[in-house]
Amino acid sequence: MNSTRTHETASILFAALAASWLALGCGEATPGPSPETELTIAQGTLVGSTSEADDVHAWRGIPFARPPVGELRWRAARRPDAWEGTLEALASGSECLQAGGDPVLGSEDCLYLDVFAPTDALARSELLPVMFWIHGGGNTMGAGNQLDPSRLVAENRVVVVTINYRLGVLGWFSHPALRARAESRMDASGNFGTLDMIRALEWVHENIASFGGNPGRVTIFGESAGGIDVFSLLLSPVARGLFHSAVAQSGVPSSMTRNQAEAFTDAEDPGLGGSSSELLVALLQQAGEAEDRDGAKRLAANMSEKAIVRFLRGQSGEEILAPFVASIGDRTMPIYISPTVIRDGTVIPNREPLDAFATPGAYNAVPVIAGTNREESKLFFALTSPHVSRTFGIPTHITDERLYDIEGEYGGLVWRAQGADEPIAAMHRVQGDSVWAYRFDWDEEPTLLGLDLSELLGAAHGLELPFVFGLTDLGFAGRLLFEDLESAAELSRQMRSYWSNFAYTLAPGRGRDGDLPEWKPWSPKAGAPKYLSFDSARDTALSTGNDVIRTADVLARAVADPRLRNDEERCRVFRNMVQWSMALTPDEYTQINDGACRKYPLEARVDFASLPE
Repeated sequence: MNSTRTHETASILFAALAASWLALGCGEATPGPSPETELTIAQGTLVGSTSEADDVHAWRGIPFARPPVGELRWRAARRPDAWEGTLEALASGSECLQAGGDPVLGSEDCLYLDVFAPTDALARSELLPVMFWIHGGGNTMGAGNQLDPSRLVAENRVVVVTINYRLGVLGWFSHPALRARAESRMDASGNFGTLDMIRALEWVHENIASFGGNPGRVTIFGESAGGIDVFSLLLSPVARGLFHSAVAQSGVPSSMTRNQAEAFTDAEDPGLGGSSSELLVALLQQAGEAEDRDGAKRLAANMSEKAIVRFLRGQSGEEILAPFVASIGDRTMPIYISPTVIRDGTVIPNREPLDAFATPGAYNAVPVIAGTNREESKLFFALTSPHVSRTFGIPTHITDERLYDIEGEYGGLVWRAQGADEPIAAMHRVQGDSVWAYRFDWDEEPTLLGLDLSELLGAAHGLELPFVFGLTDLGFAGRLLFEDLESAAELSRQMRSYWSNFAYTLAPGRGRDGDLPEWKPWSPKAGAPKYLSFDSARDTALSTGNDVIRTADVLARAVADPRLRNDEERCRVFRNMVQWSMALTPDEYTQINDGACRKYPLEARVDFASLPE
């Protein structure tokens, strides 16, 4: 489905940039062990390190599953083995294998997590709430250690767990031969990345009390692809009882069918690019078993299930990724597209996510916060829009502010509809006043070399991350992102106060210190509170919004928008919305390319008789 692929592309693109801005710990010297951090869990004894400046203990690189290599590739995560002696948990485990590097980065042996706790947590009788972080990156790149949670941990008195999970084609892969020879329904699911998250949550449930964390008060939170994964865990019956509240930051509840994950792209009922059938024929050609795609398809059709499984598991990780690496070409970012979050009927329900969220008993109905950023798409547009001039790929000037702002506005609107308003409204039908929404509006970037970053980026995708993690004090780098460091630090304090109070009480309320405006639950009543808008006191500060956005509303608004002067401009807005959402079907997207944006493909969704000419 075109929309899913391009949405993933955008998420991956930003994740790579965010990593370069915010991965503060990467490349630093490995700290020494701190005797006061020594403790024993089910797997054995381990010792971590202490950051005296942050008043934080950290245990890094703890295995939460057996390495998913060899015969365990494309199988559900297994419980980890015990170790002998004392494990020095001082460095994060390898990132999971992904495109990038030369030509790949990371390792298949990557199922490790990090735990961060206040220095007095081990001595306390009262256990602290746990915040379980799921990193972004389009589910094909990134790592759990990209954001340092020390300030969130120390100042907001929580235990934070960050994890790695299998990515891309190694994390989500469904092929009939693998399913036929699977040992269990979990092994047959294809959702191995999701099962890694569930195995890590099981590890937390079993062990986190030893670190001072409360296994009965776990909040999952994630951004972008991590937000998608938060929604997936809300949907998964296998994850039931393993967490008690959830925060989805700029995620969209999306999933795909078995057929989309498995079929050829030219089948009568086509699969998606990067499907298991497409990868198999690409690997057969790559291995010299066939000269072209047609020959590889014939060969695959005549292979036994056993031979297919043996061939797939016999390829190295680098060989598995090679067709995707080749597809990247000379693009700046190591992006590749493959199906993720598969409706297998065991790990992920075989139904539309919004339908599940509106049905009692069909999902894990815990307190939920979901939100998006006002101009999610602007960072992507900064790198790709024809309305921006660039030198050596770096933006230097906005050439058409009118169209740049309109396209950025619609990118944010459709993401808000699908990432916040629609899922929160559906959940409210089931669980009432235990759902909250937000919109992140901060856009106070500085002007650099004559380029106004507040106009170029605005409240773009991922820019809430330094505020949630307390990463506003970045030294010189902070001055490249924050025009006013003091106001940014205060907004960060407010957001962390709400997030941590949610972890403590299962409601954001008035924040941890009780000094903030009450964040009221989403209400379906006209004029009632719908979301909290996050901005600094220099602008609109914290304020409550009562409007609702639906995908159909965004489409209708674009059709009738008088600022769009012709079909060419309108079509571009629709194309951009497809890049950022599931707003249109593939057939509808094809029709848009024919320039028919005023009428088709929206007759079934928009009352054109009510729109102005």
